[in-house]
Amino acid sequence: MKIIVPMAGRGSRLRPHSLTVPKPLIPVAGQPIVHRLVKDIAKVLKQPIEEIAFVLGDPAFFGDDVVQNLIELAEGLGAKPSIYRQDQPLGTGHAIMSAEPSLSGPAVIAYADTLIRAEFDLDPKADSVIWTKRVANPEAYGVVKLNSNEEIVELVEKPEAFVSDQAVIGIYYFKDVAVLKSKLQEVLDENVMNGGEYQINDGIKRMMADGKVFKTGTVDEWMDCGNKAITIETNTKMLEFLKADGEEQLVNDTVILENSNIIEPCFIGENVVLKNSTIGPNVSIGNNTTIENSVVKNSLIQTQTTIKNATLDEAMIGNHVKYNGKFTKISIGDYTQME
Repeated sequence: MKIIVPMAGRGSRLRPHSLTVPKPLIPVAGQPIVHRLVKDIAKVLKQPIEEIAFVLGDPAFFGDDVVQNLIELAEGLGAKPSIYRQDQPLGTGHAIMSAEPSLSGPAVIAYADTLIRAEFDLDPKADSVIWTKRVANPEAYGVVKLNSNEEIVELVEKPEAFVSDQAVIGIYYFKDVAVLKSKLQEVLDENVMNGGEYQINDGIKRMMADGKVFKTGTVDEWMDCGNKAITIETNTKMLEFLKADGEEQLVNDTVILENSNIIEPCFIGENVVLKNSTIGPNVSIGNNTTIENSVVKNSLIQTQTTIKNATLDEAMIGNHVKYNGKFTKISIGDYTQME
């Protein structure tokens, strides 16, 4: 099994944080989004992962440090790492085709701006499985249309009339991804574009027209990381899941507590110093951060940051920040000083 991860986008909706760190590498509950996504997919598949191929964008943004992190992620799962570049932002189909040498055999394609919790077996009769989540407002999403055999026969974008309540979340399984590759090559050769981009859906629709069987794989939780508010909500959910699982140590042994209190669940990284503060619930704090005389809840704070005299709720603060003040629902990117 292979995992193909297109992650070339800059993540403009998550600025200022994604100005300096690619959105898929922003930590949620102590681990980068893409790390948690790939590990969760590997857990759902319940089989060895042969290769993990990452499709990156501009080397100035996705540099050597990013590449090294991804190599370590793949190797940690016992898989061969492959790194590709999408030279132009020309859509999902184009991003997948940028990994053309890896497009053979069974594979999962997953876009690295979402997290899931799921437990199911892949349908052996299906040529492809499209992960979906039941939603209350399907008119706001791309959804799947099913026939009487519960097979996907159409993909419908933001339907005005009810089609189904199963929204496509951006994770796909192909029994042989080479079939998708051949269809996407046709899309590129014929210059079929939607919204000025080459889309994966156009390749999928051609597979359906050839009679390929598509089934759904419904996830229990679908957590987006599209903007600050949603990312904080996702961090909260993930901390609750991790506490319930009991598989990860959430508070590092090196944390220094001075007259401070931690209200679970929280993730607190290495060499964090907490003085005269109350932290939690639902807070993630990166390595080597210091918090003094503060109350912090429902927030994400990254590494090498100093927070003093603050009352924070639903805040997102980047790396190497110095913050001293009483603002509350803030979003501060890397290397900011507010004193």
